[in-house]
Amino acid sequence: MIGVGKIKQYTNVLDKPLSKGKQEVSLSAFSLLFSELVQYNQTQVDNITELERRLEDAGYAVGARVLELLCHREKVADSLEKGTEHEDEYMISEKELLVNRFISIPKDMGTFNCGAFVAGIVRGVLDSAGFPAVVSAHFVPVEGSKERSKVRLMSGTGG
Repeated sequence: MIGVGKIKQYTNVLDKPLSKGKQEVSLSAFSLLFSELVQYNQTQVDNITELERRLEDAGYAVGARVLELLCHREKVADSLEKGTEHEDEYMISEKELLVNRFISIPKDMGTFNCGAFVAGIVRGVLDSAGFPAVVSAHFVPVEGSKERSKVRLMSGTGG
């Protein structure tokens, strides 16, 4: 038949080119899934520190698996800043971190930060790439606007 091209069959999803296919996820689907992740883990722990650690571990697993994809796709943060306390310290800033956007935190959970999940992703990516780092998430007040979320990176064990 004239004008009909062959459809290439891929034996493995990793063989498919990155440039094809839908690269977006529904925000409402992500929000629902992430909310379930937080709620499930909340029932498995006794304190906020343990809940944040579990979210960071989940994020680490995601980061470890997406390293190769991130090398081929662009991801831009609002800013990358050099830390002043340590030579090997950097901060990635986001004005409105997606994982904190639709989360309402009860007053009894104090300073709980779902950004721990993003910190885990960053740590997973860095560790998988051979750059072990200490990564943590923080809220930083910004005068005249909403709080800014920062993911703090320190190479090695963080001096």
